[in-house]
Amino acid sequence: MDENRLGLNLGCKVDAVTLTNQTFHLFGSLKQHLIGKHFADDNDVQHEILLWMRQQPTEFYAAGIGALIERWDKCINIGGDYVQK
Repeated sequence: MDENRLGLNLGCKVDAVTLTNQTFHLFGSLKQHLIGKHFADDNDVQHEILLWMRQQPTEFYAAGIGALIERWDKCINIGGDYVQK
């Protein structure tokens, strides 16, 4: 992630793989939603994902943002050192 492009400095090194696994809480729920479904092409997949995202309540996204804030705070407070799970 190019944090400078956004004018942000998170104060720690960002590991995209770690962030994907730890912070993007919607992937588990989305994966459950997609299990057993078959799609003709990428457009069908994109359409299904957009429908699913629009059906999620505000609280679902608020919980994800809250988790990001906690993790960023932890990262900043340890000075950018490696964070163990």
